[in-house]
Amino acid sequence: MNFRAIALPIGRLLILISVLMIVPAIADVFAKNPDWQVFLVSALVLGTAGTLMTVAFAGENPPGDFKEAILFVNAAWFAFSFAGAVPLYFSGLNISFTDAFFETASGLTTTGSTILTGLDTLPPGILLWRGLLQWVGGIGVVAIGIWLLPGLRVGGSQLFALESSEKTSKPYGHVGPFVYRLLALYAGLSISCMVLYQLCGMTFFDAMVHSMTTVSTGGFSTSDQSFGQFSGTSVYWVASVFMLASSVPFLYLIRSIERKLFEWDVQIMLLLGIVLATSMSVFALQRFVAHDSPFHLFTFAVFNVVSVITTTGYAANDYLQFGPPVVAIFFVLTFFGGCSGSTSGGFKMFRIAILLSYIQSLFRRMVRPHRVVEPKYQGHAVSNPVLEGVLVFAVVYAGAFAGFSVVYLMLGMDLETALSASITALANVGPGVGDTIGPSGTFQTLPDIAKWFLAVEMILGRLEILAGVLLLTPDFWTD
Repeated sequence: MNFRAIALPIGRLLILISVLMIVPAIADVFAKNPDWQVFLVSALVLGTAGTLMTVAFAGENPPGDFKEAILFVNAAWFAFSFAGAVPLYFSGLNISFTDAFFETASGLTTTGSTILTGLDTLPPGILLWRGLLQWVGGIGVVAIGIWLLPGLRVGGSQLFALESSEKTSKPYGHVGPFVYRLLALYAGLSISCMVLYQLCGMTFFDAMVHSMTTVSTGGFSTSDQSFGQFSGTSVYWVASVFMLASSVPFLYLIRSIERKLFEWDVQIMLLLGIVLATSMSVFALQRFVAHDSPFHLFTFAVFNVVSVITTTGYAANDYLQFGPPVVAIFFVLTFFGGCSGSTSGGFKMFRIAILLSYIQSLFRRMVRPHRVVEPKYQGHAVSNPVLEGVLVFAVVYAGAFAGFSVVYLMLGMDLETALSASITALANVGPGVGDTIGPSGTFQTLPDIAKWFLAVEMILGRLEILAGVLLLTPDFWTD
């Protein structure tokens, strides 16, 4: 394995993150906040380190084989998290490096869990940096989901090839054309969202930060109240639409725009169906305990459901106050996630669709044992390698959830908090359930060791688990 080839792109990533730090530095200069010096010095130090690494390993070929790509992605996510934590640690927040790393990892993985309070009074540089971390993390997730994870047979472009009956698993055949289209779509969604937020009454700064954290389905906000700081219902509907759009496969959106034809996709229909059914259920349950107009209650129900199922993590209100049935609904929604090839996390709708088709085929064979019934997706038979990958992913996903839950119980968390913390980190959702880490709480009071475990779990969840678990297998390190 060529470790020098892995170090070269890591150096380039350090240069990238140092350039990004200039943006919050400029924001703090205009706000006359001294943290601009922290961002500037951090940018210089990290940029110098990245430049030295790039020069030292110049001429090396980038990671070429599958093992090198897996190792690079894991190393890149941790390196980016450590680098991004530097300005937070040395800023006026006065937080530990554990908290700084947790906040950065939560941002880059678009999880949205936070240890910070008093967001309303924080300097613009910090708020902007948190938004940028999620925005960059979101586009990175889409690229990984489409280009790397197919090798693990857990999703990605294999799915798109299946949907469109293409013989190749790589969209557009080469990286370049797809990257241009992806960046254009991502930027277009972000700008459109920002403009609509402003039309709904947000300030330019709030609209900019929230557009980045909406399209990335990250959920960081500029206020402790999250979206509860905004009045009116239009802003909630705009957010819901863009959260849903960002949880749809980006390759599907690109192709639909190019062909000027939107065709229904199984996983998109499944996502919309679950959103509609659970929104109506939450709305009906809210009417028993809340005293508000039906339209407002329905708006909040849709917004909160979309926020959780797309793993964004915004909150319009503390929906956990509406009784145990509502708490149960949102806890279950935490497992689902959006579609494959989107910025959303979670188990993903296409896996749910394939598992449902597989279960249906098993039942039909039970009734007629000699009948040949294959699980299908979008009218096409699902190949055994893809089906095996989904089944393995489901087992590992459940095992990781249970394993980390046990760890958090051993660290002193109560059962509700431990289970909720584990799945919200693994699915990259953000807020959990309960008084401690629910929509109205933060992760600040958790033990430091728990925060490190949670940060690792966030990264594992963002890498679809198997990309991280592979590093623990002996075969990975042998030629």
